[in-house]
Amino acid sequence: MAEDKGKRDSIGMSMKGGRTNNGFVQNEDILETDPDPGSPEDSPQHNAVDIFGPAEPDLKDVRPYAGMPKEVLFRFSGQARYRVPREALFWLTVASVLVLIVATIGIVAISPKCLDWWQAGPMYRIYPRSFKDSDKDGNGDLKGIQDKLDYITTLNIKTVWITSFYKSSLKDFRHGVEDFREIDPIFGTMKNFENLVAAIHDKGLKLIIDFIPNHTSDKHAWFQWSRNRTGKYTDYYIWHDCTRENGKTIPPNNWLSVYGNSSWHFDEVRNQCYFHQFMKEQPDLNFRNPDVQEEIKEIIQFWLSKGVDGFSFDAVQFLLEAKHLRDEAQVNKTQMPDTVTHYSELYHDFTTTQVGMHDIVRSFRQTMDRYSREPGRYRFMGTEAHGENIAKTMMYYGLPFIQEADFPFNSYLGKLDVPSGNSVFEVITSWMENMPEGKWPNWMTGGPDNDRLTSRLGKQYVNIMNMLVFTLPGTPITYYGEEIGMRNILATNLNETYDVDTLLSKSPMQWDNSSNAGFSEGNHTWLPTSSDYHTVNVDVQKTQPRSALKLYQELSLLHANELLLSRGWFCYLRNDNHSVVYTRELDGIDRVFVMVLNFGELSLLNLKEMISNIPTRVRIRLSTNSAYKGREIDTHAITLDKGEGLILEYNTRNLLHHQTAFQDRCFVSNRACYSSVLNILYSLC
Repeated sequence: MAEDKGKRDSIGMSMKGGRTNNGFVQNEDILETDPDPGSPEDSPQHNAVDIFGPAEPDLKDVRPYAGMPKEVLFRFSGQARYRVPREALFWLTVASVLVLIVATIGIVAISPKCLDWWQAGPMYRIYPRSFKDSDKDGNGDLKGIQDKLDYITTLNIKTVWITSFYKSSLKDFRHGVEDFREIDPIFGTMKNFENLVAAIHDKGLKLIIDFIPNHTSDKHAWFQWSRNRTGKYTDYYIWHDCTRENGKTIPPNNWLSVYGNSSWHFDEVRNQCYFHQFMKEQPDLNFRNPDVQEEIKEIIQFWLSKGVDGFSFDAVQFLLEAKHLRDEAQVNKTQMPDTVTHYSELYHDFTTTQVGMHDIVRSFRQTMDRYSREPGRYRFMGTEAHGENIAKTMMYYGLPFIQEADFPFNSYLGKLDVPSGNSVFEVITSWMENMPEGKWPNWMTGGPDNDRLTSRLGKQYVNIMNMLVFTLPGTPITYYGEEIGMRNILATNLNETYDVDTLLSKSPMQWDNSSNAGFSEGNHTWLPTSSDYHTVNVDVQKTQPRSALKLYQELSLLHANELLLSRGWFCYLRNDNHSVVYTRELDGIDRVFVMVLNFGELSLLNLKEMISNIPTRVRIRLSTNSAYKGREIDTHAITLDKGEGLILEYNTRNLLHHQTAFQDRCFVSNRACYSSVLNILYSLC
């Protein structure tokens, strides 16, 4: 019993006789005691020493020390000098966390939506057969594009847009596709494409590609099965009975092809007529067949899984036709019906923009959205609808709560044949005034289906048009070669079977003044190079301080670095037959850019009459004439030569979009304000 009691009492320790653990002692006031090994303290009954015994311990002379037991710790922890700092730190931590949470929620709530990659910088459109030949066969290819990515990055491009490269019989510039899942051998292999996608992404760029879902080639397997009435493919195309008299086809109605003459063609295998909006080698798919829609969606998914960042869907207004097959109305009602053979001679109310067409386009968007959930991998969707009026074009943006295209491509500047301030102003304001609220504009000066800018307007307008698209709100889009002022080739000795007029803007890219303009090391090229390639090429212009290429690079850099251009308000001040004047400004930034662009003859402008608070002298930030860059200019009298443009800069807190007189002349695509104190954008302006 005495032994058991000794064990129970061993939970206490004597302050005087306890053995100290030297490994934990930090309080030098507690002296170590090394008892005699033969003393009674080493006996089994006393190997754990009683501290307190039956009485309360005396802690007056004891301070906290490392390794103290909890009974001692609790004695000290309740003292005010330890308790108060501990509680203060706890509540300070709680308050700090709450402040951070509230601040984060507040910043997120007031922050405007970040610009996506397709909004943040220019797009560069490449016709692959004419960009760079890597295998000396005279045709540009995918490997050639990859070899020139470093050049593209020097232009501060964000997105590479490649036109059609699918396996094709070459009819209508590869728009008659034989297989949507194969690369045409003229451009390389699927491995070449995968390498190109990887290289583009390694450069921090994005890739979008053309896709024309409306039709295929008549050599496509689907068409071959359809003409033989094979299973579900029987109705993959639009077939209808038609009569044959003396070897001549009598079509079911007067519908015309875009290229002229009847849009119906008799097929001897099926003994029916099939419908084609374009060439007879390009039969239209039947999008009223759900199986066709699913096939197209699977093709979209195929390329998205390859890493493509978006699509340009072309010719979407032709996806559906009226089921009743009634004749379309003639433009000239007095014209004999038998003589109506040109597309422009009919109103195309039954063959374009039919009810249900936008539902199909939205289904494409929904398919792409499934691949947009990964952060930073949003998939872009653009639409091309050539010939549509502005109201119909705007419908491709979608409805307020139903998204469709991110934007329909704006080709109106590319159709200007006569430069004038009024015509440019009309293109700008028609888009901005009709664009749905909160949507994003875009501007392009050329493309493979238009004459080149230099050939349409003249060499002196290259710089001013590039300045225009980089200073308007939205995404600028450049067709390859426009950055150096390439022009159409002359229509001589063309070995292709296409419409010659549509070939002239597709000539090989002019890289240097070597053989074939540096485009190919082969003995021939698929199209001849332009005769001016010795002086108009990339290598020459890289070394010229006043070249079109140098100005393009400066404009793209300014666009990338200035919130005024990427986020700011656009306010137009004046337009006449010669000039266009507009500003870019942003709440929170006390600087304003004024763009003065002269499309007519020599002009004299007084900015003081347009902006009352503008200083007498302002700085030239950029000019189409680089000799003026950085200088100051008198705002009472600004003289501009033909094709000359200026970007002026001055400081003010009195922004135009706040003034009543200018409110109906100011537009903003993505409203934001800037806080110079916090260096953030916010939307509660």
